[in-house]
Amino acid sequence: MKTPHFYAVIIGTEILNGRREDKHFVFIRDALLQRGHTLFSSFIIKDDPVLIHNAFTMIKNDPDSVMFSFGGIGSTPDDLTRQIAADVFSDGVLLPHASFHAHIIERFGETAYPHRIHMAELPKNSGLLHNVINNMSGFYLDDRYFFMPGFPEMSHPMVEEALTRFYPESIMSYRHTLIAQTGENTLIDVMHRLDSCVDFSSLPMMNGGNPTVEISVASTDMKLSQSSFQLFIDALNEKMIAYKII
Repeated sequence: MKTPHFYAVIIGTEILNGRREDKHFVFIRDALLQRGHTLFSSFIIKDDPVLIHNAFTMIKNDPDSVMFSFGGIGSTPDDLTRQIAADVFSDGVLLPHASFHAHIIERFGETAYPHRIHMAELPKNSGLLHNVINNMSGFYLDDRYFFMPGFPEMSHPMVEEALTRFYPESIMSYRHTLIAQTGENTLIDVMHRLDSCVDFSSLPMMNGGNPTVEISVASTDMKLSQSSFQLFIDALNEKMIAYKII
């Protein structure tokens, strides 16, 4: 894939009903930004099998997707992620992962049965993500779909491990930004002239009751980024609209 589309799927009814606060979105956003990546999309969804299945399927259908899924890989009846991951990203079969199986036995001994041992049942060809807290692993498929516990203390080091190993740095992007003393409607004609591969945003604001707009363009092609930005500068100069490059 030329530019990975990074998805975060945060599974937790307890977040949606207010019993817990989400701590994953800001973390993964910033972890990606530190490496020059950005989130493509993020979802917080309840522990519903149809909803999880549909979210995973949508992400799989994006040929450039990379997914970080948080929650639902434990041993209780509401831990649905392992089976749904197998259904969507593999052949639907969960198999005992030899190394993870051994880790569970080593930690829990006889009390690994009858429930905890099921955490080692993973989709075919799963790799493991190290759990720095208790060695109860997360897992990944195809070097692009990563499944982690809901606990931030466990999952966030797994995100770092996955990014460091598979997506350490993005291709350099060249960004230019300005704030103009006008509404964004003034510049819509210019926006339509941008190349479709340019990363573009228009953020309207109010400044003491007066409309202003932040225009930002970026591209991995330095010349394309500069020429796209110049379109806005030329239009603002022609209309004699004040602006500030930031």
